[in-house]
Amino acid sequence: MKIIASDYDGTLNHGGIDDKKRNAIKEWREKGNKFGIVSGRVVDDLLKIYKKDELDLDFLLACNGAVILTTDGKILKEDRIDGDILKPFLDFLFSLGADWATIQSDRSYIIDENDNDRLPDEFTRKTLPNLKYFIQVSTILEDDEEAEKVTNAVREKFGDKLNPLQNGRCIDIVSSRINKAKGLYDYLELVGGKYEDMITVGDNINDTHMIKEFRSYAMANGVQSIKDIADYVTEGITELIEKEIN
Repeated sequence: MKIIASDYDGTLNHGGIDDKKRNAIKEWREKGNKFGIVSGRVVDDLLKIYKKDELDLDFLLACNGAVILTTDGKILKEDRIDGDILKPFLDFLFSLGADWATIQSDRSYIIDENDNDRLPDEFTRKTLPNLKYFIQVSTILEDDEEAEKVTNAVREKFGDKLNPLQNGRCIDIVSSRINKAKGLYDYLELVGGKYEDMITVGDNINDTHMIKEFRSYAMANGVQSIKDIADYVTEGITELIEKEIN
């Protein structure tokens, strides 16, 4: 048995999800292998993607591996962060130039400081309820350079508790013990899988840990730093599966 763990944006969903890609995943699974997504997206987003794309999958890892769940939404494991640091951290994050954020906790909470744009179900930092825990905070900066500056600032001030993961303009902040590789090790432990079973594929900086840790593919459209450390470069998921099967 082999297991393919694929990033979603820019990787599995590179140029859309077509029947050729679906059929390749189906053939892979029919041969006794597993296929799943490991993404920075929050739980609700990932479940919606799974249903919308009509994919045949075995597992989902949301929040950069901090949440492991089945395709029907059952949470198998989640890595929580004490809620006591959430508001001080948000104040720091917003002081660095963020003006909105998504928080994964018992559900997703969106913070939007702009009175004109805020929707009825969104919060400000003042109206956000006190959360006992959170799993991930995500935000988007003006450009990649600003995102890199904020990532470094968060790591310097909160690095003992939080791990900021940059993906272009986006930053996902998770527990200091979490990255996509750690999440996949947790998954292997849950299902009784072996290290040598795992194959990873990604395209951006937040995929670095899993690309470096396991046998791996980088997307040809991906950032150079990922292609430099991957074992192989592929044009897409279909091509990867064809290579592994043959």
